[in-house]
Amino acid sequence: MKPMTPPSAVTRRSVLQRSAAAGLSTLFAGLPQGWTGSAYADDSPESPDVKLGIIALTDCSSIVVAHEKGLFKKYGINSTVSKGASWAAIRDSLSNGDIQATHMLIGMPIASTMGLGGAPKKPMIIPWLLNRNGQAITLSNTFKGKVTDDPKALKPFVDEAKAKGSPLTFAMTFPPGTHAMWMRYYLAAGGINPGDAAGAGADISLITVPPPQMVANMKVGKMDGFCVGEPWNAKTIAEDIGFTSITTQAIWKDHPEKVCAFTEEFAEKNPKTVKAVLKALHEASLWLDKMENREEQANIVSAATYINCPPETILGRLQGKYLMGDGRKFKDPNYMTFSDRNCNYPQAKYAKWWLTQLRRWGFVEGAPDYEGVAKQVMRSDIYEEAMKEIGYAHGGVDTRSETLFDGVTFDPKGDLEAYAASFAVKTIKG
Repeated sequence: MKPMTPPSAVTRRSVLQRSAAAGLSTLFAGLPQGWTGSAYADDSPESPDVKLGIIALTDCSSIVVAHEKGLFKKYGINSTVSKGASWAAIRDSLSNGDIQATHMLIGMPIASTMGLGGAPKKPMIIPWLLNRNGQAITLSNTFKGKVTDDPKALKPFVDEAKAKGSPLTFAMTFPPGTHAMWMRYYLAAGGINPGDAAGAGADISLITVPPPQMVANMKVGKMDGFCVGEPWNAKTIAEDIGFTSITTQAIWKDHPEKVCAFTEEFAEKNPKTVKAVLKALHEASLWLDKMENREEQANIVSAATYINCPPETILGRLQGKYLMGDGRKFKDPNYMTFSDRNCNYPQAKYAKWWLTQLRRWGFVEGAPDYEGVAKQVMRSDIYEEAMKEIGYAHGGVDTRSETLFDGVTFDPKGDLEAYAASFAVKTIKG
């Protein structure tokens, strides 16, 4: 039988324990918050309940997969995915705190940080690029057999309609967003002026339509063409309403597309939460870029709560199988990526390119602060910290020049004002 401990020993031990606790409390008092009671920082998210916004597009997949496969949960995030009705609604929900992170067009955090696009100025950050490639420009069947991938072939139809006083109508999803810039760039390369931010000087009518509503609007004859993400271009072909003129990766190979955005305020208050979200997105993105997983991906994201579209309509272009709807078909090696080729690194040069286009089309008057805005919005420091913590070797900063389909080269180290002014078709102000 084990002997009982004498009462005197208990008293001495309790005194020693209390003294040790008091000493440790004094020792840890000077350490950063979160270290107390541990030899290391507490890496758990400050705000574990995170609602993430999405729009019904294939490129929301890494957010949906991270949620459905428990990857957010793995990193301490209690995730909820909320589908927004439009990009403006998503922006407003992020601004007012209804959601804490969101699927976004890369131009949106830039515009919000600068107070462009009719919204209050609200600094937002991009610590993560969700995907590259995978969007397209669709034209109505009116142009089938008359226009393929060269916008110059579209110009006579534009000129004729304008002369009659009923300009052709083209749609994009948000004025400073990606689809707007691809549409503008495509039209201008064909000598067609899409007009300034307010539509002044335009040869056509450029309207804003939420992605899921593109097909229905073209079906009833409200537009002649649009730029949007998948699966809506493929669905237009499936319903025999239109055809794909050109993919956006043919305009700019490996172009940046959607991002995961946060308000600057939330990121400053919740740095560990933001990094936890990025770590989960990283695992989801690696899974998505294994081609054998793309059928399962299509099945997951096709659900009514997400894209609400048949999985077979989503799958083809995810696999790089392009049926253009006018007889052209090919296997595209530059299909939508979620991780490959240093996809997720928030490169400052992409923000700089966006600023040159906002300048080109009169969204800003006078030269913007190219360096300052790029540094404020594209938070590679947060991305690098998160990836270091999980031991992932990313590809780092990329400052190489980019040449788009019109042969014009963008040098992020060059004269950005000169580049913005170099285009034949432009509406620069100030």
